[in-house]
Amino acid sequence: MKTLRLGLLVLCSGLLTAGAAWARPPVWVVRDKDSEMVLFGSVHILPPGMDWRPPALAKALTEADDVWFELPIDPATEAESAQLAGQLGVLAPDQSLVKMLPPADAQRLMRLAGKYGADMAVLDRLKPWLADVALSAAAFRQAGADGHDGVEQAIAAAVPPAARRRAFETARQQIGILSSSSPAEQIASLRETMKEMEDKPDEYERLLRAWMAGDIEALDAEALAPLRKATPALFRRLITERNDAWTKVLDARLKGGGRTVVVVGMGHLIGPGGVPARLRALGYQVQGP
Repeated sequence: MKTLRLGLLVLCSGLLTAGAAWARPPVWVVRDKDSEMVLFGSVHILPPGMDWRPPALAKALTEADDVWFELPIDPATEAESAQLAGQLGVLAPDQSLVKMLPPADAQRLMRLAGKYGADMAVLDRLKPWLADVALSAAAFRQAGADGHDGVEQAIAAAVPPAARRRAFETARQQIGILSSSSPAEQIASLRETMKEMEDKPDEYERLLRAWMAGDIEALDAEALAPLRKATPALFRRLITERNDAWTKVLDARLKGGGRTVVVVGMGHLIGPGGVPARLRALGYQVQGP
């Protein structure tokens, strides 16, 4: 399930292997007198074999008392997400996505479905938000990547047995953000995805390069700016309001003691509205970009 519009585009996986001489993505470390919290921003879907793990994150995981994700990383949550998508993302029998879209968008959808091997008959039965997800997923499948190669899955497998696993949200909450958007917002988001897939076929590669280099300005430009511009209301619900809610949870956690690791989408950690900046504003010592 896509929780942040990252411009899910064709993947140049040959350039993104373990042999690439890149740095590692950044971590943020938050401290007070009796707590240490390591924040790591993920890219939810990665090509196989990419060597992205920073040593500071690996060390923090071995010492963690609790590890936080956006959602529980388990088969039950995956099954619930799929079930909810079927309930909330399918059009009524007498409706058609192609008929909902302006003619130019409908033609673009059909072109991209053919290019990326998506079943147009299936796409035509989906609400725009789920068609957005499905079309993006088709591009990843064609490139040989899927959610099983994501950061969260790798980190969840490395969580020590003694560490408590926590989650900020449920599958119903996440899917509700997208499914409750107005048809106009959903179409605007789908249009932006399709435009980027056609006009910027190397967008995802640039995003990953910026992530590995810790280039915060580039990450904002690639991951947040398109959504902020295309659908400001959806940006507020997907990014701003969730950052605010998560910061409150982490503030309460820091008022206790111990060692915590937090793994959420990179878009939630960058910029003046990101979680690290919000924690700095609360008076915590935050080391990182």
